[in-house]
Amino acid sequence: MATVELTGENFDEVVGKGTVLVDFWAAWCGPCRQFGPVFEQSSEQHEDIVYAKVDTEAQQQLAAAFDIRSIPTLMAVRDGVVVFSQPGALPAAALEDLIGQVQALDMDKVREQIAAAQNQQ
Repeated sequence: MATVELTGENFDEVVGKGTVLVDFWAAWCGPCRQFGPVFEQSSEQHEDIVYAKVDTEAQQQLAAAFDIRSIPTLMAVRDGVVVFSQPGALPAAALEDLIGQVQALDMDKVREQIAAAQNQQ
């Protein structure tokens, strides 16, 4: 599956349901260029997951909204909930491991934990 370019206009539509992996990147970033092929190859192996890229130069407001300070940053969203966000280029095996963990999450429990944390504030 080809990656989707995320913008401020299509972000909510793309990440609203299912599993979405988001790569925050920039063309001038060496580690981003190194991670790009790993991300693309993974997208071909997991047709049930949406792979999306945010060009932090073109989409500065979107990058700022997620407090992206270092690129590449990989973010995993499941059913509209950010369940993972970490800077750094992952090797293929680590990306596959992350995908397995994200897919195995019990989203009802995740939402309960979020609600409990919000009630404590």
